[in-house]
Amino acid sequence: MMLKFRIISCVYFIFCFSITKGQSKLSQYEMRWALRYPINALKIKIHLNEAMEVYESVKASNVLGCFENGGKLDAFRHCYTMAFLSKYVSVPKLRALGKAHEKGNEANFYKKHLEFGERADSLSCEMDLRNNELGFLIGNNYQKATKDELKQYVIEQIKAGKAWYLRRNQNNEYVSCKNDIIRLEEYKNKWFIPKCLVKSNE
Repeated sequence: MMLKFRIISCVYFIFCFSITKGQSKLSQYEMRWALRYPINALKIKIHLNEAMEVYESVKASNVLGCFENGGKLDAFRHCYTMAFLSKYVSVPKLRALGKAHEKGNEANFYKKHLEFGERADSLSCEMDLRNNELGFLIGNNYQKATKDELKQYVIEQIKAGKAWYLRRNQNNEYVSCKNDIIRLEEYKNKWFIPKCLVKSNE
């Protein structure tokens, strides 16, 4: 009976993530997480779309720019989602899910799959994990905040430099920490790209 419940929960979890705009298919690492924590997977299925609706409203406002991959908007997505979901799922389990997601991104890199229009790389995954941690901290401190209150606080924290993003130049090209332009076509099959991971107020 428990095995059947785990399988059903995993299927629900897969459906939940498959309809999330910009995301690649659920990885084997995320499926393992869902099978291990079926009740929490169901909770995420119920509440994830609420977080994504808030994300879409911030995206439409352009208050954090328009870059869904590597930008401050990307940082918001991770911070807010983890802060919001921590109301329903414990931080250790969410942290495990976040790590599973980034492991899936690395696997998808070698399969040439895209997420929000780009292939993942080592620094973008590191950025996501750091922003997840900020989300956990915010979620812990503001458990009783409304969705809008939580949104405003995450935005404030990003503007204050508590989050991380990947630096671009005025032409919106990725640059290294020495301000050299990163030509992505030169790194098509390289997991490490020498982008520059900086605080979100820089």
